[in-house]
Amino acid sequence: MTIQRIGIMTGGGDCPGLNPVIRGAVLKARSLGWEVLGIEDATNGLIDLDYRSPKGNRWLGPDDVRGIISKGGTILGTSNKSDPFNYVVTVDGVKKEIDVSDRVIANYHKLKLDGLISIGGDGSMRIAQKLIDKGMNIIGVPKTIDQDIGCTDYTFGFNTAVQTATDAIDRLHDTAESHDRIMVVELMGRNAGWITLHAALAGAAHVCLIPEIPYRIEPILEKILERQARGNPYSIIAIAEGAHPVAGTQSTEGPRALGQMPRLLGAGHRLAATLEPHLEMEVRVVVLGHLQRGGTPTQFDRILGTRFGSAAVEAMRIGKWGHMVALRTPDIVLVPIADAIAEPHFVPPNHSLVRAARDVGIGFGDDEPR
Repeated sequence: MTIQRIGIMTGGGDCPGLNPVIRGAVLKARSLGWEVLGIEDATNGLIDLDYRSPKGNRWLGPDDVRGIISKGGTILGTSNKSDPFNYVVTVDGVKKEIDVSDRVIANYHKLKLDGLISIGGDGSMRIAQKLIDKGMNIIGVPKTIDQDIGCTDYTFGFNTAVQTATDAIDRLHDTAESHDRIMVVELMGRNAGWITLHAALAGAAHVCLIPEIPYRIEPILEKILERQARGNPYSIIAIAEGAHPVAGTQSTEGPRALGQMPRLLGAGHRLAATLEPHLEMEVRVVVLGHLQRGGTPTQFDRILGTRFGSAAVEAMRIGKWGHMVALRTPDIVLVPIADAIAEPHFVPPNHSLVRAARDVGIGFGDDEPR
């Protein structure tokens, strides 16, 4: 098919590296003589063509992407509340979910788009696959700081999030040692502990608690007291927001609005409240939260984002619809989106990084030998 006009959108949570992807895609597409429409706030800009915010659907050229490679966030805006198959509307004062996917497809054709680049995480890729099944031409680009999408070595945004978390742990070492405190740093990661694992290893934390390895309090206390007995009266505990005790559940703030996942809240504070009665040391909690999503992308994420954006356009040029770009180091490859979402990318309990962390004395709150 002859391509003249494509769309590009960013969905789900924001992360560093989105703008480099947009830039790479726009510059590659324009070099081929294609028009590029930036679609606002994920599929919101296709659900309603009159949908307007300060960003807005707009045509993108080289001038529009100049200087954005170093900027965090996304110039197109994003949303995790725009699933067209489960779109929340209010009818007679009552919120309900409806399917507006046919409207998305109709507007896609109304805009005379020949294809769409969908940049997003697991949820966005699942939506993309459903739209592909209904006939849309889509290429996916994997984005998530959690790095929980399958079939790719890395997702952009992850490296920057790990660097932010590692910097925080480095600083916490200083204050924890000065005051002989236990510092609990809570990091993002609903079901995947990759950020916490990498940051704990890079930042020399003493305990690493991730969703994939439920923890018990006793081994954590043992680690802290062993360090104290050796003359190290402070400890750093890195915990993912989705970590939970054995036979326990994740910490959440309670039920959320229709169409929204429960918000994780309090894993670090729950751990601290459980530890403190057994210790004579003070326990403090630091929650990094959305600091991990913001800021200037690292050079790794700038380069990976640029490569992904360019590769997505190339995939369109050769007609590989329904595929997602992926990193198979050192190459960028194409994999079916259906394969990428078939099995989430979680931390295997026997992963080489887990073994490396255990080898240098990092505890996981379980009974594995140190």
